[in-house]
Amino acid sequence: MSVATMPPSTEGGAAAPEKKSKKKLIIAVVLVLVIAGAAYWFFLKPKGPEPAPEPGDVVALEPVQVNLAEGHYLRLSLALQATTTVAHEVEGSKALDLAIETFTGQKVGALANKENLALLKEELLKEIEHAYHGDVMDVYYTEFVTQ
Repeated sequence: MSVATMPPSTEGGAAAPEKKSKKKLIIAVVLVLVIAGAAYWFFLKPKGPEPAPEPGDVVALEPVQVNLAEGHYLRLSLALQATTTVAHEVEGSKALDLAIETFTGQKVGALANKENLALLKEELLKEIEHAYHGDVMDVYYTEFVTQ
């Protein structure tokens, strides 16, 4: 008589550890997701749009002469609108240099056109904001004479 060996029983011994390991895995995944969500909420969540800068002092700059095309020139004076976050007075040499670069070589007819003048002012303001790292929020023409 031979005794047949039976495979190990799966009823009690092997099934219980498998259920426990799946339960532990699910708990670990949920815990990781909760921690990741909390980290996002506290550290990476966008704060929303930045508030608009508040206007501070207006700094008037000395007038400059700019050479235009065809022997004409422009007499230009600027004023810079600083923000309230500026801890020191805004120094205007960078703005004047950028204005000279922007207007040099322009035609008088192009400066007489309101759309062209608005585009040039927008370009100048963009350059000034970049040069002053956000300390200046607007630029005003206080004198603009062509000849």
